[in-house]
Amino acid sequence: MTRKVRPYLFYDTTQSVCTTCLHPVEAKILVKDGKVYMDKWCPAHGTERVLVSDDADYYRLCREVYVKPPEMPARFATPMQYGCPYDCGLCPDHMQHSCLSIVEISDHCNLRCPTCYAGSGPERTTHRSFEDVIAMLDTVVASEGEADVVQISGGEPTLHPQFFEILDAARARPIKHLMVNTNGLRIAQDAAFAERLASYAPGIEVYLQFDSLRREALMDLRGADLRGPHDAALKRLNELGVSTTLVMTVKRGVNDDEVGDIIRHGESYACVRGVTLQPIQDAGRVEGYDPARHRLTVSELRRRIAEQSGSFTLQDVLPVPCNPDTLAMAYALRKPEGGLAPLTRFVDPETLLAGDRSTISYEREIGRDLDLRSQLFKLFSTNHSPESGANCLSELLCCLPRIDAPSLSYRDVFRVLIVQFMDAQSLDIRALKKSCVHMAQADGRMIPFEAYNLFYRDEKAVQLKRIREGLESARQRRSSIPISAST
Repeated sequence: MTRKVRPYLFYDTTQSVCTTCLHPVEAKILVKDGKVYMDKWCPAHGTERVLVSDDADYYRLCREVYVKPPEMPARFATPMQYGCPYDCGLCPDHMQHSCLSIVEISDHCNLRCPTCYAGSGPERTTHRSFEDVIAMLDTVVASEGEADVVQISGGEPTLHPQFFEILDAARARPIKHLMVNTNGLRIAQDAAFAERLASYAPGIEVYLQFDSLRREALMDLRGADLRGPHDAALKRLNELGVSTTLVMTVKRGVNDDEVGDIIRHGESYACVRGVTLQPIQDAGRVEGYDPARHRLTVSELRRRIAEQSGSFTLQDVLPVPCNPDTLAMAYALRKPEGGLAPLTRFVDPETLLAGDRSTISYEREIGRDLDLRSQLFKLFSTNHSPESGANCLSELLCCLPRIDAPSLSYRDVFRVLIVQFMDAQSLDIRALKKSCVHMAQADGRMIPFEAYNLFYRDEKAVQLKRIREGLESARQRRSSIPISAST
């Protein structure tokens, strides 16, 4: 008898949530035609298939090679009661500390972008009180001890009436590096503000919204032609020598053909330390968003970088070990004559990945044992400032034989980072447990970014309460069933 065979490889199981009701569901990870899918089934809303990766080999690389032991926070703030993602705070079931801690200080913004995970705008006039912001900063310190990177965000944080007092409060705490997440309008329009911001250097970095060089794409994503303000802000930051990362929200069919252009644009400014690519996430306000047409996976953006940048290959863009499902990164050195030299041009990938698939080889040619796997994992982490990234890269290069390692400063290093924030459709609980980007709360909680947008932000908390009530009722029903009932 000939048995029927399913037209895919059953790779794994995980948990997710139903896109419609946000209740927990089991999910299967399937490999078909070189692509990876997540199949979900909800008793109330049926089946759903979601593309996870268009490159099965890269997906396996993330799952089987670029994995490191999880690092714990200094404390857990919430108990395990309903299961992930309904216990966030961090609970003891979370598998990663906060590489990047976000402190949102305002709902107010001088733009009303059609794409905004926070749903901010001019009509929202609320700023967090200074006392609440202090409590959020203290939450970060309590969770991390000494925090690696804290990002001041919003809304538009530069509009907060006590913005510089908040920066002073952050600098007074054990925080290694500060970021300011901004659309750049105030920097472009207010020279005195920009100069005062620059006085906090070198321990500060501007995380500058920079989605496109074209009017049409900016109108789609931001509702305004921001080419002039973005150009003015970037020139001012360059003149002041403020470390800057260009942050590109990427939407398929709108600006995904500009990935290489944005990278090259960043290269042309001495102050730019790199580009962060964030595929659009179905959270907050996403006007005109169709997941079938506009979603992008990490593997797809990785391919855009290789095809468009002129500097990086697929092998240069590596998974970030703290959460390889959602993060990928490429490091490069700025060449004196211009252009970029990726890290993998100095370090042969075959050397790093030779031998056992689950390890990276050890190098013993310089008189002492060196764990290159540890060194590489240290470099490919999201908890670096431009300064620490350059130092880490110098350490790695100096430890390799036959490499004439230059003396590096952070001005020599350029980083391209892909940050995919999962939404209800793509949520993989296994990956969420490894999230290292967390939202600080005044009540002491640190909530993973994706979970916060799905369940804890604004009116979402009402739906979370109903889900918890349903889970509690189901638990009580199960606990009332006698053990002998099955017999």
